[in-house]
Amino acid sequence: MSIYATHWVLKFPRSGDMHTGCEWVEVIGQAVPAHIGTPSPGYGYEAGDPYVTFLPPAIPVPETGDGTALRAMVIVRAGTPKRGQEYIGPLLVLSGDEYAQIIFADLHERICAALRGDQPRVVGEFVRGDGSIRLMFEDGSSQDVLPPEEEKE
Repeated sequence: MSIYATHWVLKFPRSGDMHTGCEWVEVIGQAVPAHIGTPSPGYGYEAGDPYVTFLPPAIPVPETGDGTALRAMVIVRAGTPKRGQEYIGPLLVLSGDEYAQIIFADLHERICAALRGDQPRVVGEFVRGDGSIRLMFEDGSSQDVLPPEEEKE
């Protein structure tokens, strides 16, 4: 049985920046409910938290909660491999409190930055009269890319 509940699935630019002809990937928000690894008695974790090495600290299950409290939100690309319950190379791992407080614009930027890795941000694109495209990056470099119809051939 999985410790995760798929909370959402969204498409993001594969390399973190949208531009003409960019590839898209599915990004999945995998919620970890508060009861997973909890120190609260009666949930089966009296011997300890087996997920402590890869999740934020376990939390007590709220006594008056509605069952929606989260221990964590683990954000991954679709197809990210797992070792047991641990995702290998997740994009982001947020505590439940961090996830509850983050606004979407900030979450979006953090996901894009994780997808981008150490590559410079795309800051513009120039479409020439012949349809060819040049991407411009924040570090001053540029790259020519094929127009979308030429990529499909």
